[in-house]
Amino acid sequence: MAFGSPQSTYRITSSPDVTISGAQTGFMSRVYAWMTAGLALTGVTSLAVASNPVWMHSVMAVRTPLLVGSFLLVLAFSFLAHKVNAAVAAMMFLGYAFTMGLLFSFLSVVYAPTAIFSALAITGGTFFALSLYGTITKKDLSSWGTFLFMGLIGIIIAGLVNIFVQSAAVSFVASCASVLVFAGLTAYDTQKLRQMHYQLSGQSSTGTLAISGALTLYLDFINLFLSILRLMGSRR
Repeated sequence: MAFGSPQSTYRITSSPDVTISGAQTGFMSRVYAWMTAGLALTGVTSLAVASNPVWMHSVMAVRTPLLVGSFLLVLAFSFLAHKVNAAVAAMMFLGYAFTMGLLFSFLSVVYAPTAIFSALAITGGTFFALSLYGTITKKDLSSWGTFLFMGLIGIIIAGLVNIFVQSAAVSFVASCASVLVFAGLTAYDTQKLRQMHYQLSGQSSTGTLAISGALTLYLDFINLFLSILRLMGSRR
């Protein structure tokens, strides 16, 4: 099931002819820096908890509240991102990344370490290639939005249904669809973030916009990683 929603709360009109200016390059550098910080925090937290049986037991005892809390936190961020300053946005983003690290510690129980690191390497390469495509392409990707959103809704519904039916076939199809959807969202959201900076940089804090964009790409990355892991990972 997808974690959170990678869709931005800002309404962006199509602007396919936006050039890669110096200001946009600086903005995207901040987006990627915050995204990297969030992923690093998630990874370090996950490894620390997974390597400590006492911490793992404590986290397992509160895993349901953590899952609910992570959903509420990203939902709150989506609604408040354009209303808070950069410091508050940063705390919310890093808090979410930390919570995801606690939840991701369970991956070490379900999957072999080689499967996790292989999926992570594939995800990193795929994300880089698609984000680069979203940056340099002259094609307007805004037409992908409706299709990707419908695909995301379908994945969420399939995940909810599979909680009850426990079908391997449904899980496989949903994982394949997830890879396609979040791969597409990576390119789509990268292009949209450049347009966001172009259209909204004078209306909202650039720092807050960068952190909001980092959360969007962070969610694309971790959902793509989970989808690839489910497809190729050998369960313990």
